[in-house]
Amino acid sequence: MNPYIYLRALKHAEHTVFCVQDGQKTYFDSQFNRVVAYSSGQQVKRSILQTLTDELNVQMAPITFNYNITAKKELENKEPWSPCDPNYIDQLIGGWMRAGDGPTKKRRSPLSISAMRPLHPLLAGVDKENLTFDRSDRPDNHPVNVRMAGNDKLLTEEEIEEFLQTNERTLPRRNWIPDNARTSGLFVYDIAIDLRTLFSVSTNQHEPEISKEMIETLKSKGWMESKNVFGECLVLPKAERDKVIPALAKALINWRITSNQARTFSLMETLAIAISDNANTLAGAIRAKLIDDGEKPKAKPIVDEAAGADLFITLPCANYIVTETESADALQKAEAKLVELMNTFDYENQL
Repeated sequence: MNPYIYLRALKHAEHTVFCVQDGQKTYFDSQFNRVVAYSSGQQVKRSILQTLTDELNVQMAPITFNYNITAKKELENKEPWSPCDPNYIDQLIGGWMRAGDGPTKKRRSPLSISAMRPLHPLLAGVDKENLTFDRSDRPDNHPVNVRMAGNDKLLTEEEIEEFLQTNERTLPRRNWIPDNARTSGLFVYDIAIDLRTLFSVSTNQHEPEISKEMIETLKSKGWMESKNVFGECLVLPKAERDKVIPALAKALINWRITSNQARTFSLMETLAIAISDNANTLAGAIRAKLIDDGEKPKAKPIVDEAAGADLFITLPCANYIVTETESADALQKAEAKLVELMNTFDYENQL
Protein backbone atom coordinates (compact mmCIF):
# COMPACT_ATOMS: atom_id res chain seq x y z
CA MET A 1 0.00 0.00 0.00
CA ASN A 2 1.18 3.52 -0.81
CA PRO A 3 2.10 5.05 2.56
CA TYR A 4 0.98 8.53 1.49
CA ILE A 5 -2.41 10.21 1.32
CA TYR A 6 -2.63 13.37 -0.77
CA LEU A 7 -5.34 15.98 -0.37
CA ARG A 8 -6.15 19.14 -2.30
CA ALA A 9 -8.92 21.51 -1.24
CA LEU A 10 -10.47 24.46 -3.04
CA LYS A 11 -11.73 27.34 -0.92
CA HIS A 12 -13.45 30.63 -1.64
CA ALA A 13 -12.34 33.72 0.27
CA GLU A 14 -14.24 36.99 0.21
CA HIS A 15 -12.74 40.39 1.14
CA THR A 16 -10.68 39.01 3.97
CA VAL A 17 -7.20 38.90 5.48
CA PHE A 18 -5.15 35.74 5.93
CA CYS A 19 -2.50 37.29 8.17
CA VAL A 20 -2.90 40.44 10.24
CA GLN A 21 0.49 40.97 11.91
CA ASP A 22 2.00 42.90 8.99
CA GLY A 23 -1.10 43.10 6.83
CA GLN A 24 -2.07 40.71 4.08
CA LYS A 25 0.80 38.50 2.88
CA THR A 26 1.38 38.67 -0.86
CA TYR A 27 3.82 37.53 -3.52
CA PHE A 28 4.38 38.57 -7.11
CA ASP A 29 3.46 36.16 -9.89
CA SER A 30 6.00 36.86 -12.62
CA GLN A 31 4.15 35.00 -15.39
CA PHE A 32 0.95 37.02 -15.08
CA ASN A 33 2.48 40.16 -13.51
CA ARG A 34 0.09 40.19 -10.59
CA VAL A 35 0.40 40.56 -6.84
CA VAL A 36 -1.55 37.73 -5.23
CA ALA A 37 -2.36 36.88 -1.62
CA TYR A 38 -1.45 33.72 0.26
CA SER A 39 -1.65 32.10 3.65
CA SER A 40 1.58 30.41 4.72
CA GLY A 41 1.78 26.66 5.22
CA GLN A 42 2.68 27.36 8.85
CA GLN A 43 -0.55 29.31 9.36
CA VAL A 44 -2.59 26.56 7.68
CA LYS A 45 -0.87 23.97 9.88
CA ARG A 46 -1.54 25.95 13.05
CA SER A 47 -5.21 26.30 12.08
CA ILE A 48 -5.47 22.54 11.45
CA LEU A 49 -3.89 21.71 14.81
CA GLN A 50 -6.18 24.17 16.58
CA THR A 51 -9.22 22.52 14.99
CA LEU A 52 -7.87 19.07 15.91
CA THR A 53 -7.35 19.88 19.59
CA ASP A 54 -10.74 21.63 19.75
CA GLU A 55 -12.43 18.58 18.25
CA LEU A 56 -10.76 16.27 20.79
CA ASN A 57 -11.34 18.82 23.58
CA VAL A 58 -7.70 18.70 24.68
CA GLN A 59 -5.13 21.41 25.29
CA MET A 60 -2.19 22.17 23.07
CA ALA A 61 1.24 21.32 24.43
CA PRO A 62 2.72 23.94 26.79
CA ILE A 63 5.59 25.83 25.14
CA THR A 64 8.28 27.35 27.37
CA PHE A 65 9.36 30.84 26.29
CA ASN A 66 12.95 31.67 27.27
CA TYR A 67 14.53 35.07 27.87
CA ASN A 68 17.96 36.26 28.98
CA ILE A 69 18.57 39.50 30.89
CA THR A 70 21.48 41.26 29.22
CA ALA A 71 24.16 43.42 30.85
CA LYS A 72 22.08 46.45 29.83
CA LYS A 73 19.10 45.03 31.80
CA GLU A 74 17.23 44.31 28.59
CA LEU A 75 15.24 41.16 27.82
CA GLU A 76 16.75 39.03 25.06
CA ASN A 77 14.38 36.60 23.32
CA LYS A 78 15.77 33.06 23.15
CA GLU A 79 14.60 29.84 21.46
CA PRO A 80 11.24 28.57 22.82
CA TRP A 81 11.22 25.01 24.14
CA SER A 82 8.79 22.36 23.05
CA PRO A 83 8.06 19.54 25.53
CA CYS A 84 8.79 16.95 22.80
CA ASP A 85 5.95 14.89 24.19
CA PRO A 86 3.78 12.86 21.74
CA ASN A 87 1.14 12.47 24.43
CA TYR A 88 0.03 15.92 23.25
CA ILE A 89 -1.77 15.39 19.97
CA ASP A 90 -0.55 18.66 18.45
CA GLN A 91 3.01 17.49 19.13
CA LEU A 92 2.46 14.03 17.65
CA ILE A 93 0.82 15.42 14.49
CA GLY A 94 2.62 18.76 14.27
CA GLY A 95 6.16 17.71 15.15
CA TRP A 96 8.68 19.60 17.29
CA MET A 97 12.17 21.04 17.57
CA ARG A 98 14.06 21.67 20.82
CA ALA A 99 17.65 22.81 21.17
CA GLY A 100 19.75 24.45 23.83
CA ASP A 101 19.24 22.16 26.84
CA GLY A 102 21.08 18.95 25.97
CA PRO A 103 20.91 16.94 22.75
CA THR A 104 18.73 18.53 20.09
CA LYS A 105 15.43 16.69 19.70
CA LYS A 106 13.36 17.06 16.56
CA ARG A 107 10.42 15.32 14.98
CA ARG A 108 9.34 16.05 11.43
CA SER A 109 5.60 16.41 11.17
CA PRO A 110 3.88 13.59 9.25
CA LEU A 111 1.89 16.35 7.51
CA SER A 112 3.50 18.27 4.66
CA ILE A 113 1.37 21.36 4.09
CA SER A 114 1.55 23.86 1.26
CA ALA A 115 0.69 27.52 1.43
CA MET A 116 -2.91 28.37 0.59
CA ARG A 117 -2.57 30.34 -2.64
CA PRO A 118 -4.74 31.25 -5.64
CA LEU A 119 -5.97 28.41 -7.82
CA HIS A 120 -4.73 30.64 -10.64
CA PRO A 121 -3.26 34.16 -10.44
CA LEU A 122 -6.20 35.46 -12.49
CA LEU A 123 -8.76 33.94 -10.12
CA ALA A 124 -7.83 35.95 -7.03
CA GLY A 125 -7.07 39.57 -6.34
CA VAL A 126 -5.81 42.01 -3.73
CA ASP A 127 -7.43 45.37 -3.05
CA LYS A 128 -6.69 48.11 -0.54
CA GLU A 129 -8.93 50.29 1.55
CA ASN A 130 -8.54 53.07 4.09
CA LEU A 131 -10.15 52.26 7.43
CA THR A 132 -11.10 54.57 10.28
CA PHE A 133 -11.29 54.25 14.02
CA ASP A 134 -14.11 56.77 14.44
CA ARG A 135 -15.82 58.14 17.56
CA SER A 136 -16.61 61.59 16.16
CA ASP A 137 -20.37 61.11 16.54
CA ARG A 138 -20.13 61.43 20.36
CA PRO A 139 -17.24 63.81 21.05
CA ASP A 140 -18.24 64.64 24.64
CA ASN A 141 -17.86 60.98 25.68
CA HIS A 142 -14.33 60.54 24.31
CA PRO A 143 -11.58 62.73 25.80
CA VAL A 144 -8.54 63.92 23.83
CA ASN A 145 -5.03 64.18 25.28
CA VAL A 146 -2.53 66.60 23.75
CA ARG A 147 1.20 66.79 24.54
CA MET A 148 3.95 68.92 23.09
CA ALA A 149 6.50 66.77 21.28
CA GLY A 150 9.28 65.67 23.64
CA ASN A 151 7.23 66.46 26.76
CA ASP A 152 5.01 64.09 28.74
CA LYS A 153 2.99 66.94 30.31
CA LEU A 154 -0.62 67.15 29.14
CA LEU A 155 -1.88 70.49 27.82
CA THR A 156 -4.80 71.98 29.72
CA GLU A 157 -8.17 72.47 28.02
CA GLU A 158 -7.48 76.20 27.81
CA GLU A 159 -4.08 75.60 26.18
CA ILE A 160 -5.66 73.21 23.65
CA GLU A 161 -8.36 75.72 22.72
CA GLU A 162 -5.82 78.50 22.33
CA PHE A 163 -3.68 76.34 20.03
CA LEU A 164 -6.66 75.34 17.88
CA GLN A 165 -7.92 78.91 17.51
CA THR A 166 -4.47 80.33 16.77
CA ASN A 167 -3.66 77.67 14.17
CA GLU A 168 -7.21 77.20 12.81
CA ARG A 169 -7.18 73.47 13.53
CA THR A 170 -9.61 70.89 14.93
CA LEU A 171 -9.22 67.72 17.01
CA PRO A 172 -11.56 65.06 15.58
CA ARG A 173 -12.08 61.78 17.44
CA ARG A 174 -11.04 59.86 14.36
CA ASN A 175 -7.93 57.93 13.30
CA TRP A 176 -7.26 56.91 9.71
CA ILE A 177 -5.75 53.48 9.05
CA PRO A 178 -4.48 53.63 5.44
CA ASP A 179 -3.70 50.95 2.83
CA ASN A 180 -5.29 47.90 4.41
CA ALA A 181 -5.03 45.01 1.96
CA ARG A 182 -7.87 42.53 1.47
CA THR A 183 -8.12 39.53 -0.79
CA SER A 184 -10.92 37.69 -2.59
CA GLY A 185 -10.96 34.71 -4.93
CA LEU A 186 -10.47 30.96 -5.26
CA PHE A 187 -7.62 29.41 -3.27
CA VAL A 188 -6.16 25.92 -2.95
CA TYR A 189 -3.98 24.14 -0.41
CA ASP A 190 -2.30 20.73 -0.63
CA ILE A 191 -1.46 18.25 2.13
CA ALA A 192 0.60 15.05 2.06
CA ILE A 193 0.13 12.63 4.97
CA ASP A 194 2.98 10.20 5.68
CA LEU A 195 1.22 7.22 7.26
CA ARG A 196 4.54 5.64 8.25
CA THR A 197 5.20 8.33 10.85
CA LEU A 198 1.64 9.52 11.50
CA PHE A 199 1.34 7.58 14.77
CA SER A 200 4.93 6.34 15.12
CA VAL A 201 7.74 7.96 17.10
CA SER A 202 11.36 6.99 16.51
CA THR A 203 13.36 5.59 19.43
CA ASN A 204 16.72 6.15 17.72
CA GLN A 205 18.98 8.00 20.16
CA HIS A 206 21.65 8.99 17.61
CA GLU A 207 19.26 11.61 16.21
CA PRO A 208 16.61 11.55 18.91
CA GLU A 209 12.98 12.51 18.59
CA ILE A 210 12.38 11.81 22.27
CA SER A 211 14.48 11.18 25.37
CA LYS A 212 15.10 7.78 26.98
CA GLU A 213 12.85 8.82 29.84
CA MET A 214 10.02 9.59 27.41
CA ILE A 215 10.46 6.21 25.74
CA GLU A 216 9.82 4.48 29.06
CA THR A 217 6.86 6.74 29.78
CA LEU A 218 5.25 5.90 26.44
CA LYS A 219 5.81 2.17 26.95
CA SER A 220 4.09 2.40 30.32
CA LYS A 221 1.08 3.96 28.59
CA GLY A 222 0.73 1.11 26.12
CA TRP A 223 2.71 2.36 23.15
CA MET A 224 3.78 -0.68 21.11
CA GLU A 225 7.38 -1.38 20.12
CA SER A 226 7.66 -1.79 16.36
CA LYS A 227 9.81 -1.00 13.35
CA ASN A 228 9.31 1.00 10.16
CA VAL A 229 11.57 1.98 7.28
CA PHE A 230 13.19 4.61 9.50
CA GLY A 231 14.12 2.13 12.26
CA GLU A 232 12.87 1.20 15.72
CA CYS A 233 9.80 3.09 16.86
CA LEU A 234 6.88 3.22 19.25
CA VAL A 235 3.30 3.19 17.93
CA LEU A 236 0.30 4.91 19.48
CA PRO A 237 -2.20 2.33 20.84
CA LYS A 238 -5.13 1.50 18.55
CA ALA A 239 -7.72 2.74 21.05
CA GLU A 240 -6.11 6.18 20.93
CA ARG A 241 -5.75 6.10 17.14
CA ASP A 242 -9.47 5.39 16.86
CA LYS A 243 -10.12 8.67 18.67
CA VAL A 244 -7.62 10.74 16.73
CA ILE A 245 -8.29 9.58 13.16
CA PRO A 246 -11.88 10.94 12.83
CA ALA A 247 -10.87 14.21 14.51
CA LEU A 248 -7.85 14.57 12.23
CA ALA A 249 -9.94 13.90 9.13
CA LYS A 250 -12.36 16.61 10.22
CA ALA A 251 -9.57 19.07 11.00
CA LEU A 252 -7.86 18.59 7.63
CA ILE A 253 -11.04 19.60 5.83
CA ASN A 254 -12.91 21.94 8.19
CA TRP A 255 -10.16 24.17 9.60
CA ARG A 256 -10.58 27.92 9.59
CA ILE A 257 -8.10 30.75 9.96
CA THR A 258 -9.02 31.95 13.43
CA SER A 259 -6.58 34.86 13.69
CA ASN A 260 -8.69 37.18 11.53
CA GLN A 261 -10.00 40.36 13.07
CA ALA A 262 -13.80 40.31 13.18
CA ARG A 263 -14.31 43.00 10.55
CA THR A 264 -12.71 40.82 7.89
CA PHE A 265 -14.41 37.54 8.71
CA SER A 266 -15.04 35.28 5.74
CA LEU A 267 -16.63 31.85 5.75
CA MET A 268 -13.78 30.64 3.53
CA GLU A 269 -16.17 27.91 2.46
CA THR A 270 -14.71 24.72 1.03
CA LEU A 271 -15.86 24.16 -2.56
CA ALA A 272 -14.22 20.86 -3.44
CA ILE A 273 -11.91 18.22 -1.97
CA ALA A 274 -9.72 15.84 -3.97
CA ILE A 275 -8.14 12.81 -2.27
CA SER A 276 -5.72 10.31 -3.79
CA ASP A 277 -2.61 8.21 -3.21
CA ASN A 278 -1.15 9.76 -6.37
CA ALA A 279 -0.18 13.40 -6.03
CA ASN A 280 -0.29 13.98 -9.79
CA THR A 281 -4.04 13.32 -9.96
CA LEU A 282 -4.79 16.17 -7.54
CA ALA A 283 -3.47 18.79 -9.93
CA GLY A 284 -5.87 17.54 -12.58
CA ALA A 285 -8.88 17.12 -10.34
CA ILE A 286 -8.92 20.74 -9.17
CA ARG A 287 -7.33 23.08 -11.69
CA ALA A 288 -7.77 26.12 -13.89
CA LYS A 289 -7.69 26.46 -17.66
CA LEU A 290 -6.15 29.49 -19.32
CA ILE A 291 -8.38 31.04 -21.99
CA ASP A 292 -7.18 33.60 -24.54
CA ASP A 293 -10.19 35.53 -25.78
CA GLY A 294 -8.17 37.88 -27.98
CA GLU A 295 -8.07 40.80 -25.59
CA LYS A 296 -6.49 39.58 -22.39
CA PRO A 297 -6.08 36.10 -20.88
CA LYS A 298 -8.70 34.71 -18.54
CA ALA A 299 -8.77 31.63 -16.34
CA LYS A 300 -11.60 29.16 -15.90
CA PRO A 301 -11.78 27.06 -12.70
CA ILE A 302 -12.37 23.35 -13.26
CA VAL A 303 -13.24 20.41 -11.00
CA ASP A 304 -12.76 17.15 -12.90
CA GLU A 305 -14.06 13.82 -11.60
CA ALA A 306 -12.30 11.95 -14.42
CA ALA A 307 -8.78 13.05 -13.40
CA GLY A 308 -8.14 9.99 -11.21
CA ALA A 309 -8.72 11.33 -7.69
CA ASP A 310 -11.75 10.91 -5.45
CA LEU A 311 -13.53 14.24 -5.79
CA PHE A 312 -16.08 15.68 -3.38
CA ILE A 313 -17.97 18.80 -4.50
CA THR A 314 -20.00 20.97 -2.13
CA LEU A 315 -23.14 22.97 -2.88
CA PRO A 316 -21.42 26.42 -2.82
CA CYS A 317 -19.06 25.24 -5.58
CA ALA A 318 -21.88 25.76 -8.09
CA ASN A 319 -21.62 29.51 -7.41
CA TYR A 320 -18.27 29.63 -9.21
CA ILE A 321 -17.90 26.47 -11.33
CA VAL A 322 -20.38 24.72 -13.60
CA THR A 323 -20.98 21.30 -12.07
CA GLU A 324 -23.79 18.77 -11.86
CA THR A 325 -22.54 16.56 -9.03
CA GLU A 326 -22.41 18.89 -6.03
CA SER A 327 -23.94 17.52 -2.82
CA ALA A 328 -24.85 18.69 0.65
CA ASP A 329 -22.86 15.89 2.32
CA ALA A 330 -19.70 16.20 0.22
CA LEU A 331 -17.46 17.19 3.14
CA GLN A 332 -18.79 14.35 5.31
CA LYS A 333 -18.02 11.90 2.49
CA ALA A 334 -14.51 13.35 2.17
CA GLU A 335 -13.97 12.89 5.91
CA ALA A 336 -15.18 9.30 5.66
CA LYS A 337 -12.73 8.64 2.81
CA LEU A 338 -9.83 9.99 4.85
CA VAL A 339 -10.86 7.91 7.85
CA GLU A 340 -11.04 4.80 5.65
CA LEU A 341 -7.57 5.37 4.21
CA MET A 342 -6.00 6.09 7.60
CA ASN A 343 -7.67 3.07 9.20
CA THR A 344 -6.53 0.71 6.42
CA PHE A 345 -2.83 1.26 7.08
CA ASP A 346 -1.11 -1.33 9.32
CA TYR A 347 0.77 0.92 11.74
CA GLU A 348 2.08 -1.88 14.00
CA ASN A 349 3.40 -4.15 11.22
CA GLN A 350 4.94 -1.86 8.62
CA LEU A 351 7.81 -4.25 7.76
